Amino acid sequence: MRLGYFTMPLHPLERVVTETLQEDRDAIILADQLGFHDAFVGEHLTDIAENVTSSMIFLATLIGDTKQIKLGTGTSNLSHSHPTLIASHAAMFDHLAKGRFILGISPGALASDAEALGILNEDRNKMFAEAIDVILAIWERSAPYDIDFPDNRFKVTTRTTQRPEIGRGELMKPYQSPRPEIVGTVVAPGSRGVELMGRRDFHPMSANFLLDHWLPSHWTNYAAGKTAVEQPADRDQWRIARTVFVADDQATAQRYGKDDANSPYRYYYRQMLTKMMLSKRHVIFKRHADEDDSALTLERVLDDLVLCGTVDQVVDQVLALDELTGGFGELVYAGMDQVDPALSRRSMQLMAEQVMPRVNAALKSGNRTPAAQARAA
Repeated sequence: MRLGYFTMPLHPLERVVTETLQEDRDAIILADQLGFHDAFVGEHLTDIAENVTSSMIFLATLIGDTKQIKLGTGTSNLSHSHPTLIASHAAMFDHLAKGRFILGISPGALASDAEALGILNEDRNKMFAEAIDVILAIWERSAPYDIDFPDNRFKVTTRTTQRPEIGRGELMKPYQSPRPEIVGTVVAPGSRGVELMGRRDFHPMSANFLLDHWLPSHWTNYAAGKTAVEQPADRDQWRIARTVFVADDQATAQRYGKDDANSPYRYYYRQMLTKMMLSKRHVIFKRHADEDDSALTLERVLDDLVLCGTVDQVVDQVLALDELTGGFGELVYAGMDQVDPALSRRSMQLMAEQVMPRVNAALKSGNRTPAAQARAA
């Protein structure tokens, strides 16, 4: 099982943007040093708390300061730009990073972003589907392109103005052949979009703020998409993001990960619960679809969604997650605001150097006995 990193990011409103951007950069540089496989960064235009406005620009600043970690948009919101721009910018990024690039994609879910762009009343899921068709066509074809799919608003051609003898009219192809890995974030329980990912050989990342029991539906639908195109479904391609805090002792883990009023995990889920309630997407926090909203307290959400404890305890929790889901290829560690930088860094270090090696040893041996039981025996 690989270890990845994801940050939206999500910071307190009063924090200085210059400082939080550097903090988020430092976290990914640390992830690179610790051997994390990849790092994904989200983007939003109109949310002060989530203050990366372009994941590609942000990640481009990290190419020279990292050595092996793959850098992924988490996500590029395809309804926000013409697909020619996204295809061209992603291709250039792929060359700058010499293949250390993953294109993470989504429609763009934040309503205030859509309003600011004048597309609030547009079908952003349809715009997303149209955009990805065009991006792939640009990468697969050569000038003059003549991309004109039925019922697709985006048309691309350079036929009138191309001049092949001087290179005019040709759009850049990615460094990776035939294209970078494409990852789609999956949030909704029973998402049908993940089935389309399977059909197109995109790879799913299940969101960290989705309750564990909804996760198997993502794999079921992804595998159905693979079956529909007569391809095998490989669990190694499935990423699951989780909110994790590891500490050297249980008291610190409980305090910083859940209980303290200043806990960044507490702040994160207070924000997420409020935002999901506003957008009527809070079913992700429910233990069953028709559960009353009154059950969704912050305390319960924290208990349900934060993997928290000592190394042994978190190893047990990750192995339990693996067993619940039937197995997956990458655990994606969700980055928080660093209220206590030393504890934040220590958690990442323990995750990379102790938790994941023990998890992988247990998976390799087939012995998933919880650490507490093993010690007692």
